[in-house]
Amino acid sequence: MRLETYRTLWGDTRPWADSIAEARAEGFDGIEGRIPDLQNLPTCREALLTTGAPYIAIALTGGGVVPRQEASLENHLADLDVALARAALLAPRFVNVLGGNDRWPAAKQADFISRAMAIGRTHDLTLSFETHRARLCATPWVALDVVAQVPDALFTADISHWVVGCERLLDDPCDDFSAFIARVHHVQARVGYDQGPQVSHPGAPEHAAALRFHQDFWRTIWMDQARRGYACTTLTPECGPDGYTHTLPFTNLPVADRHAMNRWLLDAQRRSFAGCFPAPSPTRSF
Repeated sequence: MRLETYRTLWGDTRPWADSIAEARAEGFDGIEGRIPDLQNLPTCREALLTTGAPYIAIALTGGGVVPRQEASLENHLADLDVALARAALLAPRFVNVLGGNDRWPAAKQADFISRAMAIGRTHDLTLSFETHRARLCATPWVALDVVAQVPDALFTADISHWVVGCERLLDDPCDDFSAFIARVHHVQARVGYDQGPQVSHPGAPEHAAALRFHQDFWRTIWMDQARRGYACTTLTPECGPDGYTHTLPFTNLPVADRHAMNRWLLDAQRRSFAGCFPAPSPTRSF
């Protein structure tokens, strides 16, 4: 199995051509970001066509990252239909859906996912539903209920949200997430801890236990994907802005550079992946 890595466009407002050039210079294969609006769609499409860079689209429904609380299930589905019509013009690898609302019971979340998948099929797009606070599958316990109700759905694992939501690393012997892991399609790699969705730096020794837990979880996903026949898996290091990167009081200066942290995660996960799937030895001829 091959590891394909994506640079997040979270917080990046530059033209996609510039972002893609930087991503490739940093060693990423492609980019992951929100579906552009109609005004920017032509230039974004041209950047993808010109560079040949693979793209993972992100579709938000019902508002921003935190949805409008009054948005109904029908509102969310209508938003998704509009977003996927634009995404189809960009030929993404797949669409990562940041959808639904954490206030919905598991049955309603499963209903949204089932109907969203039907919309995805009309646009000939594969959907992967992200675990995220304020959204679908905000906790692992709800996620396990949802997974059981939508047997064909695929998921994006951002388990940093689960760690902060449950206020602990989920490594107790009682924690069995095999049913969820068997459905993971994509990994967003960020290291959370018991009091937040992003540690100050994933390489800092004081966060070694949190890093080890996340890497073990990601390796388990990769091994399961290999068992399912995946020839390629996708990963996006996702340290971000918006209060995720720690800052100093009074000055609000970041304690670490988020782009440097994502590059650190890129290198670390490539090494971790190589430990799971070492490259075959070159064939000798005599």
